[in-house]
Amino acid sequence: MYDFQIFGYYAASIGATFFPSTSEFASLMAAFATFGAGFLMRPLGAVVLGAFIDHRGRRAGLLLTLSLMAAGTLSIALLPGYRTLGLLAPLLVLLGRLIQGFSAGVELGGVSVYLSEIATPGRKGFYVSWQSGSQQVAVMFAAVLGIALTSVLSPAQMTQWGWRLPLLIGSLLVPFLFLLRRSLEESRDFLDRPRKPRMAEIVRMLASNWRLVALGMMMATMTTVCFYLVTTYTPTFGSSVLHLAPRDTLIVTLCVGACNLIVLPLSGALSDRIGRRPILIGCTLTALATAYPALLWLVSAPSFARLLGVELWLAFFYASYNGAMAVFLTEIMPAEMRISGFSLAYSTATALFGGFTPAICTYLIRITGNRAVPGLWLSFAAICGLAAALILSEPARAKILRHSEAAAVS
Repeated sequence: MYDFQIFGYYAASIGATFFPSTSEFASLMAAFATFGAGFLMRPLGAVVLGAFIDHRGRRAGLLLTLSLMAAGTLSIALLPGYRTLGLLAPLLVLLGRLIQGFSAGVELGGVSVYLSEIATPGRKGFYVSWQSGSQQVAVMFAAVLGIALTSVLSPAQMTQWGWRLPLLIGSLLVPFLFLLRRSLEESRDFLDRPRKPRMAEIVRMLASNWRLVALGMMMATMTTVCFYLVTTYTPTFGSSVLHLAPRDTLIVTLCVGACNLIVLPLSGALSDRIGRRPILIGCTLTALATAYPALLWLVSAPSFARLLGVELWLAFFYASYNGAMAVFLTEIMPAEMRISGFSLAYSTATALFGGFTPAICTYLIRITGNRAVPGLWLSFAAICGLAAALILSEPARAKILRHSEAAAVS
C-alpha cells in the first residue's frame, strides 16, 4: 500500500516528469489515469493469482505478490523522464503500474483470508481488521516522509527528482518483508482440506458464483472509494483544489492514517460481538447523510482545521465500515475459492470505482465547478455498500449459494 500512496501523493510531480503538458490539468489527469490503470489489472491478478493461491497455498502466493510489487515500484523509481526517453517513458511507467496492479489484485484478499484462517475462535473480525490496519502504517509513514521532504527540498527539487526518494526507500524495505513472509507457516485450515481444486476448477467456481462476487464488489466499492478519497486524493485536493499548503495536507493525511489505525481493529472487535451487518448498514447510512454536507462546509471556507475535521470524519466511518466489511467478505465466499472470490470482488470494485477516485473527482470538479462534488461520489459508493449489506442476509446468501451449486452442476 505504501507504493500506491506514494504514487498518489506525488501525482503532480510524476505527471510533470513523464506526461509534460502546457496544461497542468492535462498533466495531472494523465498521471491519475496511469495511477488508475494499475487498478484495471487487479481483476486479472485476482483470478490468476487468486486461483494459484487457492490451489498452492497462502505462503507461496504472498511471496509471489511481494516480488511482483517490488519489480513494479523499482522500475518507476529508476526510470528516466520524458525529456530523456520520449514516448517510451510514459509507456514504461504504465507497464510498471500494470505489474503493481496485477500483484495487488490478490494481495489484500490473500492476507485477509490468511488472517481469518489463523484467527483464534470468536476473534476473526479483530484479526482480519489488521490487514487494513497495517496499511495505515504505510499511509502514515508516507505522509511523514513527505512532510520531511517538503521541509528540506524546494518545490522545484521535489518535481525534478525528490519524488523518486520515497519510491527508492520503499524498495529498500522489500528484503525485510521477503524474510518476514518466508517465515510464515501455512494456515491449518488450508492444510486440513482433503482436496485442493485445480486452478481451472476455481475459475469455473468463480463464474458460477458471480452473484456473490457482484454483491461483494458492491460492498467493497464503499471501502475503496472512501479509502482513496481520504488518503491518496487528500494531498492533491488540499493543495490543488483548496489551495492549502502541501505540508498541511500531508499532516492531515498523517492524522487520517492514525485515525484509521485506531478505529479499524476496534470495529473488527466490535463486529465479533454484535455482528457484521449492523456496522455495515450504520456506516453507509451515516455516509449518505453527512458526506456531501461535510464537503460543502469545507469548500465554503477552506482551512487546515476544516480539512482536518472533515477528513477525520470521513476516515472514521471508512475505518468503522471496513473493520466489519473485510471479515464479512471472507465469510460469505465458499472455502475452495475464498481468496480468489474475495480478491475478484475487491479488485473489481477498486478497478471500476475506487482506484479512479482521484481522477474522477478531479474531472467532476473540472466540469461542474463544484468543489464539493467528491462528497456525491462517496454517496454513490455508500448506496452500493448499503444495498449489498441489506441483500446479503444469511438466508439470501444460502439461496445464492444453492443457485450457484445448481449452475455448476448443470
